[in-house]
Amino acid sequence: MLIENRVTVNGERRLIPAGSTLTDLIATLGLPQDRVAVELNRAIVKREFWASTPVDSDAEIEIVQFVGGG
Repeated sequence: MLIENRVTVNGERRLIPAGSTLTDLIATLGLPQDRVAVELNRAIVKREFWASTPVDSDAEIEIVQFVGGG
């Protein structure tokens, strides 16, 4: 039986596998790790901590992707 957590990512409810970390979530979303910033429950999480930061049920996550241009 697959256990999933309900989380909110950028205002959209999603189901993710239980035990997922921020690194797992970023990979699942197909986002480049070097071009995003992540806020978990209203606190910015440094990239160096993503792999050890679990995403628990009911977490609120905001992901901002950096876009270059000119």
